[in-house]
Amino acid sequence: MLHPLLPRLFPRLFPLPFVAVLALTGCAATGSAPPPTADTHGAIEGAVELAEPALGLTSIDGEGRVSHLDLLDETTVEIGQVRAPLAVHTDGRYLFAIDETGVAVVDSGVWTWDHVDHFHYYRADPQHLGDVEGGGAATVATSNSSTTGGTGLFFPETGDAVLLDTEALSKGRVEESFRLARQPGPGMVVPVGSFAAVASADEVTLHRSDGATIGDSAVCLDAAGTITTRVGAVIGCRDGALLVHVEDERPVVERIPYPEGVPAARATAFANREGRPRVAALAGDLGVWMLDTRARSWTLLPAPEPIVQVTAVDDADANVLALTPDGRVLVLDGETGAARAASVPLVGQSLAAGAPVTLVADQQRAYLNGPVEGRLWEIDFADDARIAREFATERTPVFFAETGR
Repeated sequence: MLHPLLPRLFPRLFPLPFVAVLALTGCAATGSAPPPTADTHGAIEGAVELAEPALGLTSIDGEGRVSHLDLLDETTVEIGQVRAPLAVHTDGRYLFAIDETGVAVVDSGVWTWDHVDHFHYYRADPQHLGDVEGGGAATVATSNSSTTGGTGLFFPETGDAVLLDTEALSKGRVEESFRLARQPGPGMVVPVGSFAAVASADEVTLHRSDGATIGDSAVCLDAAGTITTRVGAVIGCRDGALLVHVEDERPVVERIPYPEGVPAARATAFANREGRPRVAALAGDLGVWMLDTRARSWTLLPAPEPIVQVTAVDDADANVLALTPDGRVLVLDGETGAARAASVPLVGQSLAAGAPVTLVADQQRAYLNGPVEGRLWEIDFADDARIAREFATERTPVFFAETGR
């Protein structure tokens, strides 16, 4: 997500005033991408297949220096340098570092191939792959696959809607499948299998990977927020959400309206454990929106206290994780909203300073960064939100992503 108070935290990086354009991101990936016809199980030439996921925390500091912390042996390696970002988006392998002039693409070198009933794990050399030029802080949307399908970028100043070839990224090349001209302003390009949905000017159009239009357009007022589940890609709209998925080798759009008579604010950003069907979003001051993409339904959960960030683990216990204004991690019951556990305050200073704090979850752990505190934390949310590990980093983790998943 975009953090307009970064100039206050790192003034020498931003010597001139600027207007930050809100970037729509998610700790989880966006756009569905089924396995290719010739099933390679995610293997790429030069990559080593592993017996278990090579999980790590890949971070970018305030000057754009990229490093990777291996969560198995706790060693850190330097990957390279990008322009100081305003926001970072990830799909669990790549980091897309966003600034006002484009998007830098960093390959963490670790990823998981989800084959639905089993997984394959890989490691390759990490590297800065290159940059995509554009005007204004882009919205980035990714799929659940880091070796197939596409990656979407929308540049608000110029209205450029770009689809990158993700298979080319996996082979070290930054290649555009299409670049379409749209009205300047908010928008997004959401990958959906071998297709893409482009949201701009209150309309969503469907496209082949070469940019050709396919099917009918759909109305989506004030599109904001996107995420992917096993079911399809979600695009947030003023009146609910659009679910875009592939049936009979064609993209299909379904509308999931909000429940009638519920006065909560709309969802504008979604987060979950990667690929899971249920996703979470803030519902203003009233609590948490839970969107079940399998059931095509919304549920409003009351929050036990004010929260500023939320993500759905969507595990057997229906855990939902939330962040409080004073920097505690809450574990909530995803069926009732009741608090199950809470950590000690961790990132209160960062939240008070407006620093870009991110809370992400996988099946067993949650991870949190504190730019002001200069720390990264691993939290065992199933064990009363216990702090499992604390990492004191040499460089300030302004942005980070859990990679290898």
